[in-house]
Amino acid sequence: MADTPKPPQTGDRLVASSAPARPHRPARHLGSPVTTWQRVVSSVASLVRLASRLAALSLVLYALFTVFEANRANVWYQFVESLAASLSLGLANLFQLAEPRWTTLVNYGLAAIVWLIIGSALASLIRRAAP
Repeated sequence: MADTPKPPQTGDRLVASSAPARPHRPARHLGSPVTTWQRVVSSVASLVRLASRLAALSLVLYALFTVFEANRANVWYQFVESLAASLSLGLANLFQLAEPRWTTLVNYGLAAIVWLIIGSALASLIRRAAP
């Protein structure tokens, strides 16, 4: 009666396999636990990055609204236009092209890129502040 299966025992594998059983490995600790200060610094850096991305998004939206000639009487257009005017970093009149729509796209697109660069650099500096 050697072919009769035995009832499961503690430590038995649940899936039949021809591979030998591997010993259990305890979980690895990847360094010291995260401190409260590190969490705060990480959260502040994330907020800075989020704010810079939202600023860049509003600038790109305004540029796209202008290029595709959105309705200037629309509330959303006016809201995005007011945000973009305050977030343009003085770059709204940097270049003067023959077509005003493309001038807006280039100038506000450049301002959006500057916001992304500043936000990423500032977030990196903030993250380095955590010991």
